[in-house]
Amino acid sequence: MSTTAPKPPVIGDVAREAGVSVPTVSRVLTGAARVSEEKRERVLQAIEKLDFRPSVMARALVARQPKLIAVLAGNTSQYGYAETIRGVEESARAAGFTVTITVVESAEEETVDRAVSLVVNQPIAGIVVLKFDPPGVAVLHRLPKSIPAVSISGIRETGVPQAVLNEADAAQELVEYLLGLGHSTVHHVRVPPSRKEDGRTTGWRRALAEAGAPVPEPIDATWEPESGRAIGVELAARSDVTAVFCGNDEIAMGVIRGLREGGRSVPEDVSVVGFDDHPLARMWTPPLTTVDQDFAGLGSRAYGLLEGLMAGRRVRKFSSERPPIVIRESAAPPRR
Repeated sequence: MSTTAPKPPVIGDVAREAGVSVPTVSRVLTGAARVSEEKRERVLQAIEKLDFRPSVMARALVARQPKLIAVLAGNTSQYGYAETIRGVEESARAAGFTVTITVVESAEEETVDRAVSLVVNQPIAGIVVLKFDPPGVAVLHRLPKSIPAVSISGIRETGVPQAVLNEADAAQELVEYLLGLGHSTVHHVRVPPSRKEDGRTTGWRRALAEAGAPVPEPIDATWEPESGRAIGVELAARSDVTAVFCGNDEIAMGVIRGLREGGRSVPEDVSVVGFDDHPLARMWTPPLTTVDQDFAGLGSRAYGLLEGLMAGRRVRKFSSERPPIVIRESAAPPRR
């Protein structure tokens, strides 16, 4: 004689037991919309009574302790993004949380809404947004207020609590260093900004203005080092260019390659500096003068803010740190 295993409960069984609709049960499970506390209690009691287990997700919700942190970012392969995410993940893991990463491919409304929906349809305890680019900025305007959230940025702005690297002041110090070597001005090759102008460009512009130096038009690069190489070739043909401040180290490496292809030497003919202190910056020829951005520490500070929010504590709006400049061999006084 054979026996049939009892059929496991489904979401409809939970709805009948709780006396609510199936969509209400779904909203409680996903947290995608607010449900009254009374209905939420009935649904959670029904889940527990029926031992309803659609996934690890439901068990976390029954215990009222979601253990998932969501990171939303416009990129994960660039050095700064990857290191920042590592800092978030290591701190979250040490606290017993798992991190899920969602890439927001563009700032288009449909793309952003799809990414946010994917995140909030999980039992999320908190959200970290990397606000390094337009997709990250757009995401912040779409997040539900009911989920604790923090952002990570290179510039202070109002809104959710932020972990910030003070890029503007660091960029200003780096440009002032170049001016102090005797360069009459500093040209700027910038990476794609998250808004009209990011902190690195703001600091560059401020240093030149305060020194009374000419402010050249910024030159736009992509995130690809190859775009820096192409710009370097063009700059090599200009006798007025003696110093170049690049938006990150990868672009600076490309610019150096392009200058050499154009017959100019670094730093003898043109000084080139970067930003971020990429692991290869000290290995490049010549080793790059740059700004030491502690991205992993930035991610860790962001998680610290989020942890406070998740615990219901008041947290400061900004956790800011000024990164130091690192002097190496890619910058020198101009030729006389």
